Amino acid sequence: MTKRTILIAARLFFGLLTLFAIGYQLVYLAQLGVLNVVNFFSYFTNLSNIFASAVFIVGAIFLIQRREPTPAQDLIRGASVVAMVIVFIVYGVLLRDIDLGNLQPWVNVVIHYIFPLVVLADWIYQPPKSTLRFGQMGYWLIYPLVYLVYTLIRGAITKWYPYPFLNPATAGGYGGVALYCLAIFVAFLVVGAGLIALGNWSRGAIGRAA
Repeated sequence: MTKRTILIAARLFFGLLTLFAIGYQLVYLAQLGVLNVVNFFSYFTNLSNIFASAVFIVGAIFLIQRREPTPAQDLIRGASVVAMVIVFIVYGVLLRDIDLGNLQPWVNVVIHYIFPLVVLADWIYQPPKSTLRFGQMGYWLIYPLVYLVYTLIRGAITKWYPYPFLNPATAGGYGGVALYCLAIFVAFLVVGAGLIALGNWSRGAIGRAA
């Protein structure tokens, strides 16, 4: 089995598995009568998993068509990888012991553990074709910053927040929220820089081995 075949199969399998998991959770909540669609799609975890799944499936299609990704597509892929690694870290550090309510255990494992690690492994196994620069990390911050602004504005209006560390009532006020956001922002920078260095190194290592 060639590397290309492995990547196509893995990307399609895990991309579709994750979309199925999120869809299953959506239907499950609807059957319980507790589904709020806007709230459901206001979780960074759900959005990031959908984002990364789409990138995986498109990447598989490109491999099937033998098309090379453009530098812009490498950046988009990198944004999805950063987001998923942050999902893994934030869940493990801040949310692992939080009551997840009606979240199905197997869905939790897929979206918080399996897929983030698979996305990271894919980045190492098939690094970006273009050389990424540390200055390009700013593009990767657009999505989380837009999400943060949306969440805080909507939360102030509806009094509902997807995560306790974004809720002033449970985070020690807006000062506490700011500290959490600062810590996560630093994590984004560290993870982003690490992924750029890792991607460039992996591509060079593959080139030397070829």
